[in-house]
Amino acid sequence: MIRTLLAAAVLALACAAPAAAQSFRDGQFDPAVPMLEQVAGHRTGAEITRPEVAIDYLEALAAAAPDRVRLVEYARSWEGRPLVYAVIASPANMARLDAIRADMQRIAGGGAPGADSVPVTWLSYGVHGDEISSTDAALAVAYHLVAARGDAAADTILANSVVVIDPMQNPDGRARFTSSYYAAEGLAPSGLPFSAGHDQPWPGGRFNHYLFDLNRDWFAMTQPETRGKIAAIREWHPVVLVDAHEMSGDSSYFFPPNADPFNPYVTPEQRARLIQLGRANGAALDALGQPYYTRETFDLFYPGYGDTWPTLNGAVAMTFEQGSARGLVWNRSDGDVLTYEQGVRNHFTTTLETALTVARNADAFLRDFTAYRRSAAAGAVGSGAFVIDLAQRRWNAEALAQRLTAQGIAVGRVNGPASACGQSYPEGYLSISMRQPGARLIRSLLDDDVELPAEFIARQETRRAGDMPHEIYDTTAWSVGQMSGLAVRECAGAASGFPVQAGAAIPARADEAGRFGVVVPWSDSGQVQLVARALAAGLRGRASDRAFTVAGRDYPRGSVIFSRAENGGDLSRLTAIAREVGAETVALADGWTEAGPNLGSDRFALLTAPTVAMLWGDGISPTSAGATRYVIEQRFGLPVAAIRTGTVARADLSDIDVLIVPDSLALPAPARAAAARFVQGGGVLVAYGDSLAAFASGDNALFATKSETVLGGEPGEDEEDDGDTAPGTAIESDADYRAAILDNGRRPDTLPGALLNTVVDPESFLAAGYDRAPPTVFADGSLILTPLTLSEGVNVVRYAPADRLVASGYVWDENRRQMAYKPYMIAQASGRGLAIGFAHDPAVRGYLDGLDLLLANAVIVAPARVR
Repeated sequence: MIRTLLAAAVLALACAAPAAAQSFRDGQFDPAVPMLEQVAGHRTGAEITRPEVAIDYLEALAAAAPDRVRLVEYARSWEGRPLVYAVIASPANMARLDAIRADMQRIAGGGAPGADSVPVTWLSYGVHGDEISSTDAALAVAYHLVAARGDAAADTILANSVVVIDPMQNPDGRARFTSSYYAAEGLAPSGLPFSAGHDQPWPGGRFNHYLFDLNRDWFAMTQPETRGKIAAIREWHPVVLVDAHEMSGDSSYFFPPNADPFNPYVTPEQRARLIQLGRANGAALDALGQPYYTRETFDLFYPGYGDTWPTLNGAVAMTFEQGSARGLVWNRSDGDVLTYEQGVRNHFTTTLETALTVARNADAFLRDFTAYRRSAAAGAVGSGAFVIDLAQRRWNAEALAQRLTAQGIAVGRVNGPASACGQSYPEGYLSISMRQPGARLIRSLLDDDVELPAEFIARQETRRAGDMPHEIYDTTAWSVGQMSGLAVRECAGAASGFPVQAGAAIPARADEAGRFGVVVPWSDSGQVQLVARALAAGLRGRASDRAFTVAGRDYPRGSVIFSRAENGGDLSRLTAIAREVGAETVALADGWTEAGPNLGSDRFALLTAPTVAMLWGDGISPTSAGATRYVIEQRFGLPVAAIRTGTVARADLSDIDVLIVPDSLALPAPARAAAARFVQGGGVLVAYGDSLAAFASGDNALFATKSETVLGGEPGEDEEDDGDTAPGTAIESDADYRAAILDNGRRPDTLPGALLNTVVDPESFLAAGYDRAPPTVFADGSLILTPLTLSEGVNVVRYAPADRLVASGYVWDENRRQMAYKPYMIAQASGRGLAIGFAHDPAVRGYLDGLDLLLANAVIVAPARVR
């Protein structure tokens, strides 16, 4: 920080400031409890507290008042920063804190509240690293609850409840933001929206290290921050949870009730509590003269949010949104100035008021939480079970079982051969009973489709007919079984099986190598990880682009043979990796195949560990880049080198096998040219979405596809005249007028997000692993591509016909008709290389593990085929 004079002035003010400035409420405060300025060097709201200092301050509070504060580290971020929560309670409740936690676990399991039961309120802040005011608000709330003396609100909260404060859910993102903000500071903070402090360099502070939006990750649990948080919340089972955010600097303040649509498994009682809490927060902000709004924009539908997931577990969970200064000051478009301190004050006010409302109505909130969990266990949303076949994508099924158990959902394993509801399961099945407290969450995650309310859809179609944007905030589909490529059925007569233990290793099926070697069936994500890690360890395998039969067993195309002869006679490392991963290997006594190609055929390609690079930086979608890097590095086990878009044009790419171009906002022309040269020289390019579209035109075109305009529209072409005049027309009706104002050269309407059925090319090695079960893909946005002709390339995966296109979610009718038969994945040779394109990101949010084989075919197998 270089604002030395201003900093000195701030410190002088801090020293003279009363304790009330720390808490935003008048009163008496325990002088033995340190204020923020005594640790951080600034008073609350005067500066943006850095992540390490926020931890230091909470440690100081815990040290000063151990009878009222317990600090718990619940996870570490990718970059090694601690994630902590502070438990704050009265001395009496702190003395029996472990008993209170155990009591909430008992209640969550279906037990009745007792006379001494105390509800837990969970206040969480800063899931997006550049939504900065909430963390300082968390520190202020903690100080107020610990230090206030004779304050009626604080006394009520501590006497009647336990408060858990999670001050910073994304420390890596906050560190990225504070570093860039302070690096741009001058003598005084600028409120100009486009000044350097507000203009965050790519990728911005919103995301964590792997550039995930952590507010979309709750049920997917791909990130350590999320996994730790869910484990911590399940320790305490809060009856109310707040997730404090920020939004545009020109906005005011949002709190529930939420906008439509609501997830259908949110109960009327929960909606009534949202209104109760909303009224209380409205009164608190009215007292400050702070404008606010409710029932707009922010819905409660997608279960990956920080409010919907806890709600589906029985809590009353809420998103709070404060207009953001994105720094210390922000010049609003109406001429007002928003300060950082105002944002901190508002989040302090609403989160404290929420805790007070719970404490004043402790018995009622406990009663509602109990009823939600008990009714679910009693069969309120179903009395059967979901059954997952272990013969299809076994590793993915086992991984899903682990994710479900980590969320408190009981999963059983029935060993095969078995049958249930008239279906045979030769390798057994997983069973998820609906008679358990988390049944509403189970139903939301495992149903093929969670329908949007009919009246909401009707309103969206009416809006679209009037050329207004739809109001769907996020995706409409997330069926976890389909996203993992699994066969999931609901069955009334399924056995319960042996309990799957949370955190248990995925069971391996790893044979020791036979006299000839082993075969790795190309069947699921575990097999991808095994092959990738084996190649990285220096082993040599050969992948077939045709199915083959050995010793009476059929192996799908893509299966990889590791022979002793090509690996120095020793395959013990491969067996060890398979057991670590939980993968499958089958011993081969000899190289003879009973059907299909033999090992010496050109149908087998020698695999080596590919060198993978990715375009990174300006123009690239951060979430697309981050999710892809996460999948390849963390799920496959291959490193990915990040090359900045401004550097790639002068970089030597000769040592690169695969160059990935994630979805882009505006791919720079020099980067496109460099990528095209890379392919011409023999490389494999993998492009997503709008990056694919960028490579389908111009001087560096790699694909012969085109982006389609809206159904019934025409491509936008330059007029033959100078554009200053237009032919005369007559507009004689409302329909004529609407036709005149519509842009027929525009893309189709944006798809909110749905899961779509597909058909694969049975000849392309890039579709290996999907002959029996074509992938269910995710699509959003407005990109629809024309198919490649036979002479141009291969449509590796295409969308299914219109009448069976939609697997889950909601798709506009014209999109459904237009997308039918259009390509999702294409491949086209260019020079000595190969360009592979995905119309939509196959790694989106890291939760489409059912597409791992497609991505692996492009990244691991394609370089071998090109060579």
